[in-house]
Amino acid sequence: MSENLLGIPETKLPVDPASSALEQGVDPRDVARTNPSSSLAWATLAEDALADGDVIEAYAFARTGYHRGLDALRKSGWRGQGPVPWEHEPNRGFLRALAALSKAADAIGETDEQRRTADFLRDSSATGARELGL
Repeated sequence: MSENLLGIPETKLPVDPASSALEQGVDPRDVARTNPSSSLAWATLAEDALADGDVIEAYAFARTGYHRGLDALRKSGWRGQGPVPWEHEPNRGFLRALAALSKAADAIGETDEQRRTADFLRDSSATGARELGL
């Protein structure tokens, strides 16, 4: 297990059960409906809403994905800090939801939340932040 400079071990989430349905092209709304605990499904919905310019819907979807991801991280032993590596693909749903929340918060003028979530993403995974444009 890799560790950061503070000695906090990486958190690696289990495979998201929604990932295969999304890869097969199932509508993300249907995937979220059948897998409501999936950060990846909610992140996908948030990213789609951002792309469509619906920032309120994006914010709601991203916030749901973020909180579902926090739940999953805690179940995986995360204690509120430490690396959540982008390189471990099952972590990407949470990291994508976090990035979408930062972008949606920015779009609605929620400056404090935008900064906090962007910092959280960079602290969790610098690679993820770069990949996701933050």
